[in-house]
Amino acid sequence: MAKKMSLAELAEFLAQRDSLSQEEARFIKNDHRAGARILLERFYNKQKKLQEEKERIKRMFSLETQLWNKGFNLLAGVDEAGRGPLAGPVVAAAVILEKKSFFPGLNDSKQLSAKKRNYLFDLIIEKAIAYGLGLSSHSEIDRHNIHVATQMAMKRAIENMPLKPDFVLVDGFNISHFTLPQKAFKHGDSRSLSIAAASVLAKVTRDQIMHSMDEKYPFYGFASNMGYGTLDHRQALSKHGPCPIHRRSFRLDFNDDLTGKS
Repeated sequence: MAKKMSLAELAEFLAQRDSLSQEEARFIKNDHRAGARILLERFYNKQKKLQEEKERIKRMFSLETQLWNKGFNLLAGVDEAGRGPLAGPVVAAAVILEKKSFFPGLNDSKQLSAKKRNYLFDLIIEKAIAYGLGLSSHSEIDRHNIHVATQMAMKRAIENMPLKPDFVLVDGFNISHFTLPQKAFKHGDSRSLSIAAASVLAKVTRDQIMHSMDEKYPFYGFASNMGYGTLDHRQALSKHGPCPIHRRSFRLDFNDDLTGKS
């Protein structure tokens, strides 16, 4: 850095750097302009946050690291979306990540904005070693119950992967009648990066399905409520009755709730 840069040039320079040499840092610190010192402070704050995020991601890989150290290589995180809604399918996803994967901001999908989920969805699809999606329809939920249907969706997600995992990490509960080694973790989507990745794929995929169902059945607000029992959804059910994708085994008659009777 032999010549003094304009503040705009300095801002662009810092935006392109992951770190600074001692000489570069000293050069900017010696710049008498307040704007230069502010830019340097912002750079260091950004680097601090990035390091904190790397450490958080490393902690979220701790379950996977234990299994990698035991000789398991292809670890699939599995999660679902849509157990609670009154309509639509339950969707599951299975994801195998690279050992050095870094997805800034990745966490339990429920903790993320729709914009962040959509961004991470594309990134995970691009960077994952393998992934698979599976669902159980509203009719299967009615036929079997939501717990069994959820496990069916999870099995389908794993079966739809191009690679067979040698160990499966599952959010919440073990998959019944399943031959691969597995371990379930309570709140796994906030403890395991692989499960968190699966939660994002499952959530975004299900949201896409419910957006398409909103076009087909416009009275129920599926594009905004995703089939959950919100007030507008319950009011639509009271007025129009259930549509073909409603789960008839769930409680759909909310007339007493809406009138204040109990």
